Amino acid sequence: MEDTINLLGHALRRAVGVIAAVQGWGQAAGTAVLAGMAGAPQLAASSLKAALDRDWDDPAARDEALAEVLGLLGRVEAFIAGAAGSDAARACLTVAHQVRDQDVDLTGPAPALRRGVARDRRISVEDGDMRHGRKTRSVLFDGYKRHVLRDLDTGLVTAVGITPANVPEAAVAGGISADLDAAGLTLAELHIDRAYLSSALVRERGPDLAIFCKAWQVRNTTGRYAKDQFTIDFAAGQLTCPAGVSMAFQPGTTVHFPKHTCAACPLRQRCTTSPSGRSVAIHPDEALLAELREYQATPIGRAKLRERVKVEHALAHVGHWQGRRARYRGTRKNLFDLRRIAVVHNLHVIARQATTGGYQLTA
Repeated sequence: MEDTINLLGHALRRAVGVIAAVQGWGQAAGTAVLAGMAGAPQLAASSLKAALDRDWDDPAARDEALAEVLGLLGRVEAFIAGAAGSDAARACLTVAHQVRDQDVDLTGPAPALRRGVARDRRISVEDGDMRHGRKTRSVLFDGYKRHVLRDLDTGLVTAVGITPANVPEAAVAGGISADLDAAGLTLAELHIDRAYLSSALVRERGPDLAIFCKAWQVRNTTGRYAKDQFTIDFAAGQLTCPAGVSMAFQPGTTVHFPKHTCAACPLRQRCTTSPSGRSVAIHPDEALLAELREYQATPIGRAKLRERVKVEHALAHVGHWQGRRARYRGTRKNLFDLRRIAVVHNLHVIARQATTGGYQLTA
């Protein structure tokens, strides 16, 4: 991935290159000539940072280079304003402005790189859909997430989805549902990673759909009463603390016990030290989470959860054939590529099926 300086340089080089192509210049030679005419000869280099030749470990030198690059943006913008092909070049300038706005702080006396990362930061000039992603607190990745729905009985992949790396997994539910509807398929069981628990497939499920997922562990990091030591009556909508005090609740809200009640409670030291009293967050699908925790505490439940290993195998196979890098630019083309790979996977599954007994698996 390119950093801010090279992202800006890439976008500006593309803008000048568009003008060069429209005017009949060769791409490389034309970009160099027009960049010089625009007063931005540094854009002729393959790397803007190399052309600027600064000590990038020196904060003052970095800020000086950033100001120079923003000056190049202004010069290129003025140069293409009336040039042939300016409409197409403006799209590249729009990308440059997007990079500037997300990465550069212009509120101070001099422009400076922002601290931290913008929430929906654009990371590629060529692919506007790619984003930064995070698998864990320490494991980062860039690009896209792929999602696979595998039939545990047949081994076939029945639906797939692609989302930018920073989009929550649950957001793919609409695409998965559309694929299932197009194929005329309905779900009887859904074995999922818990990142999908907030998806529409779970929230809008019918009574005939069984959900299997390892629920989040309930714990209190201070060693005091955890949520599972409170009694939750879903039918009555009542949450009762270990001391017997009950409060009404609604799913998706936080219950705040009265501070005066908590202050006089004999179990206070084992429950909370907050002067405002104890609070308990109720998940929008708390009833399902409670059911999942109860089920996974049984041998049968743990055995059922292990069935999802087959899905991980399918993801590994798809990843092996598709590779770890996106082949195309944009969500749409990479979704097409993932569907193509899913077909290849399904053909392998069908080819491995035994044909004895007059039965053969069909796609």
